[in-house]
Amino acid sequence: MSAAWDAECDAAGLICPLPVLRARRVLSGLPAGAVLRLLATDPMARIDVPHFCAEAGHALVATAEAAGGATAYLIRRGG
Repeated sequence: MSAAWDAECDAAGLICPLPVLRARRVLSGLPAGAVLRLLATDPMARIDVPHFCAEAGHALVATAEAAGGATAYLIRRGG
């Protein structure tokens, strides 16, 4: 996974729906086209994050395993 992101949201240890709610809050403060790196350990995030992106008009750029058992999601903010 490329290290090219504009902001990071560490939601490791939080359960559904908190990772998505945190991502939404951070994305709302970013300009269109900016990339957020979301870290989450909740297994439901694998379903929730892509669904959130599709519903909110954001692009899920990449998903990869990260340190500490977390999954990293790169989300590009939609316009």
